[in-house]
Amino acid sequence: KTFQKGSRRKTRYLDLTRQHSAFDNKKTRTTFDTTKTTATTMTSQLEELKKHTIVVSDTGDVDAVKRLKPQDATTNPSLIYKAAQMPQYSGLVDDAIKYGKGDLGLVMDKLAVNFGAEITKIVPGYISTEVDARLSFDTEATIAKARKLIELYKEVGVDKSRILIKVVATWEGIKAAEVLEKEGITCNLTLIFSLAQAIACGDAGCTLISPFVGRIFDYYKKAQGVDSFKPEEDPGVVSVTQIYNYYKKFGYNTIVMGASFRNKDQITELCGCDRLTISPALLDQLAACMDPCPKKLEASNAATFDVAKIEMDEKNFRWLNNEDSMATEKLSTGIQQFSKDIESLEKIVKEKMA
Repeated sequence: KTFQKGSRRKTRYLDLTRQHSAFDNKKTRTTFDTTKTTATTMTSQLEELKKHTIVVSDTGDVDAVKRLKPQDATTNPSLIYKAAQMPQYSGLVDDAIKYGKGDLGLVMDKLAVNFGAEITKIVPGYISTEVDARLSFDTEATIAKARKLIELYKEVGVDKSRILIKVVATWEGIKAAEVLEKEGITCNLTLIFSLAQAIACGDAGCTLISPFVGRIFDYYKKAQGVDSFKPEEDPGVVSVTQIYNYYKKFGYNTIVMGASFRNKDQITELCGCDRLTISPALLDQLAACMDPCPKKLEASNAATFDVAKIEMDEKNFRWLNNEDSMATEKLSTGIQQFSKDIESLEKIVKEKMA
């Protein structure tokens, strides 16, 4: 309505000013023109992302999971190593040591389960628990370790339907996951850096894969001598987009969960991906930002994705990965890093056991 003259105009102006202040406090934007007043509610990028993608917390910090309230959570040796050094989790470490009765391997398994079990009390969905990366080239040992982890979860009342067993996506790891999936043990295949790995995982019937964005970004940033990429041209983003479109085009049921992010632009560029596992620090950044976060990935658009179906046997898998220098290097260094973190965690446990 058009403002009236005199005191009525002044009163109306003051009323609108108060409304503007109230809306600001509620993170609401009020816009004015000479003919009408409108109010548009602002939402964070995190809230917008959650409309299109299941958000997963990538941490072993139970307190952070409580604060962030994600749908699922993932852990790995690096995250457990950091969390195990926090004073508030010393009880979980002590309990694992007591349970293991001097058996270091059992203590390590129990420790991973202790953290996972605490997180299942908070998140309604999956918790991912990782098999020892040093077993990445041993199919039978990976299967045995996964079964043991599921047994330990059962002892504390956590059903296997809540657990994703995290396995490195080597050929041997993928074959182990294929066996486990047939037994009803759902798997998360990690350290995915190539389409070949993703296809092999899909063919094996894996429940979920974790293609790594940030580590691919790191490789090409160094190789090309640049500081950054446009979000839509980021090699890690391009890789996950390619995998997502391939899966949707050819009807794979395997969940694509982008992982290992270096900045929030990589995350928002993948809005629409099945799941994204995100560190607490980046979740906080998304929650604080009111910029738009439109959906970028759409399953219905994958039909136009220009790619032929690739038949994936062991020979083709090994050849395609061998031809991809980035995937070969990052898979190797990823296994090495996870192994070092396990050894660092073992050192802490041994000291407490002594």
